[in-house]
Amino acid sequence: MKKNKVVNLFGDNSNIQNTEVNYSTLLEKFVNHFDDEFKDYEYHEDVYEFAQNTWNLGNMRSILDTSEFKNIVTLAKEDGEDYRLIEKMTTHKVNHFKEFTEFIVDFYFFENNGTPKLNVTTQSEDDYLIDMLQMDSHNEETDDFEENYINRSAISIKPLQPFIDWHNNIYPDSKIDATTFNDVNIYLINNSSFEDIETHLKKKFDKYFMMELDGWHTNKKEWPQRRNYKMFKNWFQVAISTAVYDLEKTPVSKS
Repeated sequence: MKKNKVVNLFGDNSNIQNTEVNYSTLLEKFVNHFDDEFKDYEYHEDVYEFAQNTWNLGNMRSILDTSEFKNIVTLAKEDGEDYRLIEKMTTHKVNHFKEFTEFIVDFYFFENNGTPKLNVTTQSEDDYLIDMLQMDSHNEETDDFEENYINRSAISIKPLQPFIDWHNNIYPDSKIDATTFNDVNIYLINNSSFEDIETHLKKKFDKYFMMELDGWHTNKKEWPQRRNYKMFKNWFQVAISTAVYDLEKTPVSKS
């Protein structure tokens, strides 16, 4: 299964319907319209995360006045998001999906009889806005962080024997073993993601999977092709830490 291909990924569109309206199908249609824009995206989850955000921004565009909405989009631009694509997608949401007012709060991919499917969780406009206000209030209360504390959680991923076997099958003259992974990769995520880490991993597992594979072998044709969450759990040991501290004075560099 080629994860970074967007068009027709879900075949017959028989996805899980979480409300009376099938927002899984709607999100797929929304993404497919901009297929050419996502050619450089390596991870399929990143495509849908961007689409989720622009869908919700499109809903906000219908609620807020022009100046308020521009302020929100400007913040996204400052965070390094693609401002041009945000504008295009939010406009498309308003023009073609305006009657669908639910906000998309989560999604994840799963397999059903070997076919990739999409599950989307939505929230009503009122509930979504209430949660936003509560989150803003919580952020104001927790602005005074403990010294050197980083507002991230850390996920460490350690390859297990199936990963080692896969590698050694490709590189029989450069075999590795469990001791190779005394030093493992660490991934920082938003603290809010830790509130339901199982949901986070179900949503993001293939991104982690691909990054781990790519670190050892860049030929994607020789990666395991039918990756799923069950395989991820068999191939990797995952550990979580919610307390991350930076004890250095120099700023963190992010490329």
